[in-house]
Amino acid sequence: MKNPHDIVVQPHITERTVKLSYGDDQSALQRLRNEARKSGQKPGVLKVSEEDLVRKYTFVVAKSANKIEIKAAVEAIYNEGKKDKETITVTSVRTIKVLGKKRRRGQKAGYEPDRKKAIVTLAAGQLLEDYGV
Repeated sequence: MKNPHDIVVQPHITERTVKLSYGDDQSALQRLRNEARKSGQKPGVLKVSEEDLVRKYTFVVAKSANKIEIKAAVEAIYNEGKKDKETITVTSVRTIKVLGKKRRRGQKAGYEPDRKKAIVTLAAGQLLEDYGV
């Protein structure tokens, strides 16, 4: 198996990714409404707690890494040295190939290197404490 730190290069931190890492109240509220309808209850006033939030984290990963390797690497890095109750579970991984932009240095034109990003979704109520936010 490859080294997990070779697969997950670094966290990708922008304003948008920080907002995703805090969780989405609207999608959690919709999920609670759907669960109430399935169980036959009338959805009254619903409050979203910390355990209901689904958090997404973005990482820059190796260009050759696939989703299965990314999932295993994130779980290996963030579950290292933790007890069973404190471990995280990755539910889904989405990948994006970002092409390098064209840049000029004086008269010469070139391109930035291509990179690959991964958006990792954790199970409801879980969070990464040392993500960098």
